Amino acid sequence: MLKDLSRGEAMALASLLLFFIILFALPLGMLARVGLTDGGGPSLGPLLEALASGSVRRAAWNSLESSAVSGLGALCLGTALALALGLTDVRRKGAVIFLLLLPMMIPPQVTAIAWVQALGPASPVLNTLGIAPPPGSPHPLYSAFGVMLLLTFQHTPLVLLVVLAALRAIPREMSEAARIAGAGPMLVVRRILLPLLGPTLLAGFMLAFVSALGNFGIQAILGIPARYTTLPVLIWRRLSSFGPSVLTDVAVICILLAVVAVIAIAVQNRLQKRVRTQVIGPPQPALRIALGRWRPLVETGLAVYILATLVLPLSALLATALVRTYGLPLTLQTVTLDNFTEILFRQPSTARALLNSTLAAGAAAIVLGAVSILTGFFQTRAQTAGRRVAGLVSAGADVSYAIPGLVISIAFILAFIRPLPLIGLSLYNTMTIIFLAYLTAFLSIAMKPVIAAYAQLDPALDDAARVSGARFGLRLGRIFAPLVAPAAASGAILVFLTAYNEVTVSALLWSTGNETIGTSIFNYEDGGYSVLAAALSCVTVVATIVLMAGLDRGGRRLPPGVVPWRF
Repeated sequence: MLKDLSRGEAMALASLLLFFIILFALPLGMLARVGLTDGGGPSLGPLLEALASGSVRRAAWNSLESSAVSGLGALCLGTALALALGLTDVRRKGAVIFLLLLPMMIPPQVTAIAWVQALGPASPVLNTLGIAPPPGSPHPLYSAFGVMLLLTFQHTPLVLLVVLAALRAIPREMSEAARIAGAGPMLVVRRILLPLLGPTLLAGFMLAFVSALGNFGIQAILGIPARYTTLPVLIWRRLSSFGPSVLTDVAVICILLAVVAVIAIAVQNRLQKRVRTQVIGPPQPALRIALGRWRPLVETGLAVYILATLVLPLSALLATALVRTYGLPLTLQTVTLDNFTEILFRQPSTARALLNSTLAAGAAAIVLGAVSILTGFFQTRAQTAGRRVAGLVSAGADVSYAIPGLVISIAFILAFIRPLPLIGLSLYNTMTIIFLAYLTAFLSIAMKPVIAAYAQLDPALDDAARVSGARFGLRLGRIFAPLVAPAAASGAILVFLTAYNEVTVSALLWSTGNETIGTSIFNYEDGGYSVLAAALSCVTVVATIVLMAGLDRGGRRLPPGVVPWRF
């Protein structure tokens, strides 16, 4: 397959193929082998046996219920916000979109902790205002409704991004013709834009559904006290039991979770093809509707939403981090910085977690940025061999991003729990296995901006370089890599932001000495050290905002859409 390529191209493709085999085919293949074999042969028996378990059926139903309800909620909220920001003359759109997308970048376990501390009887904010629920009263978020509500808020930004991008891609001639014919703004939205957005809305719902399906932080922190167990929480609990057959049992549940996610994506693709509406015309700025006297009301609504979903929980998080004991009101007598001093200077585990997350996320971002440049180069070239290998890597990235992070964790445990052949080293219980899992889980994030950047380049650049005698390495290093480097840097920063705070992938892979920020926050909260969990969460939120601000500043020179919140 590689005989028609130059030596450099053949070696690059062989490296990509090896990357795919080690990080995608091997772990997921091991998961399928363990979970779908019985007595040494392929069998659906373990899967059927798992479905016969009452706890698995309840967890599966809870996962489907919470994902579907929160997906619908995120679809409604995200679409409404996208229409308000994409079609009207609301002011300060860039800042508003940045604030609306911030909850998506904040780790779900931090989101859950912030909301728990914002609305409970021990809330420092509510106690300071004198409106906290009576001590001992049940927390309103420790329920199925609380899980669904926070999943909705967490994934609304995903739908917002998808719909905003689609609004830019719709030619505005039909909307302008309808306006000239006398149609009002609401009629244009209802009869023209929403039907054209049908495939996008379906994609937004499925994206929110799949993301909620694998969300561990919110489901664990809110669901465990409420006894509302979902599949990710059941996997975590089963693995904590350390029984002789625990890996097989967990592998079966992971396959069930992965099958649901893959079926959801397949249904989305099929329905999108059936409801797709072809339009002719280049992308243009979306229709701009003058709100007139309604603009202050719309802007106030956006401000209230931001205050309710972002400012309130983060204020409660900061207030909890600044008091000596959880439950005290925030006053001049109770305020202290000891919690920040404790996590930053006295707790060796949190210092290790900060260092481990920075190194693992940073290394994953660099490696995936380089892999995405190489994969994108072959995926947009005419050579059949290069396109096939790059397409295989791209498909593996999409599948691994669709399936929940806990499934990837179990797959890596199964693949690397034994010492590696020849060298005899074990990756299990090391930071290396977490780093490799990041490569598998987040490659899709790194590739999307790079593929979009390659699509804007003229293929004649490569032909001209070939005619001039430039070899593969020179063409890639001197022509294409510099041209797509800004997009690759954007994707790498998004990978870093995602991996730096995540808990879903590392929840089952961490060990003493190999903690990550996400697992440290979860362990503090799970162990009852709420003030320390809040302090560490505040540190991660500040780091996230700083990185997003840096990406926003650097993204001013990139094409619209490369940085998600810049349109």
